[in-house]
Amino acid sequence: MEQRLFTNKQILDWLQYFAQNTDVDLEKVKLLDITRRNKNLIPTIEANQLVLVFTDDNRPDIFYKMWDVGLGECQVWYNEGSDPAGPIKHDKLKDMIDRGINASAGMLIYNPNARSTYKIGMDNSNFSKGASHYVGSEIRAIILNKLHVGLQDTVCIVNAESVAVEAGLIASEGTIITVEYDRRGREAMEGNIQRFGLNNISIIDHVDDKTMAAQPVPSLAFLVASASLEQELECLLRVNPAIELVVYTLDFGVMARLPALLERLGVRDVEMVQVAVSRLNQKNLFQAEPAPWIVSGKAMGAAR
Repeated sequence: MEQRLFTNKQILDWLQYFAQNTDVDLEKVKLLDITRRNKNLIPTIEANQLVLVFTDDNRPDIFYKMWDVGLGECQVWYNEGSDPAGPIKHDKLKDMIDRGINASAGMLIYNPNARSTYKIGMDNSNFSKGASHYVGSEIRAIILNKLHVGLQDTVCIVNAESVAVEAGLIASEGTIITVEYDRRGREAMEGNIQRFGLNNISIIDHVDDKTMAAQPVPSLAFLVASASLEQELECLLRVNPAIELVVYTLDFGVMARLPALLERLGVRDVEMVQVAVSRLNQKNLFQAEPAPWIVSGKAMGAAR
């Protein structure tokens, strides 16, 4: 069993402490223990009005990072020390950016501007600027629809930074393994991880048995087709013979070969769609964007 810094009793003690010292409605509180692996602080606060955060020591810039993404108007209730006892303090987050946390403790954060819903297919302007050309938001929404990412899923995503970010937001209790083959792609991914405050994304530089052995077993995978597509598919199927796959390509030749390749690899229920998006430009003319093929299927082996 996973070692936990905060036990159930300690969590209940902190809940009682804040209930006794604030007017908080406990029914609306989201609990978040960021001392545990892969927990995303910033997206959770952005999506929930009340978050009870359990944190360890040595986090000197925790409030600055939240302020930097626009959470300065949040209100924070906290105390001094590691125990739920003593006087309670109450400040706006923007007045706490020079503070750090040097003891394991709980703090209650109220975000008056929280949005409880997440819109799939974010506009590309939301992502970190870099060398990458992000897929259009409408096409990304269809990709995520085909992936059916769940809250606790482990997803392997090859060469698709914006898809990895949105998958990381959806699978907030899961893991995203993102594969970036070149330095520029890795830098763009690291910029997005920082921008969105995502702690559940792991970056690797290629797909093979050795790199995948160090990662949790993915149940889903999204791949942008490249020269190494067949090798990537074979490796992912060795890791999880029951994996669900989605492949993106703009290459007609690759699309034409994919059904036979997937059949040979034991992937069934193959579905292929082409997505066409046109935008009205400043000249009142519709300008067509690249129209990719999106191919999905499920491997029929037994998962290890």
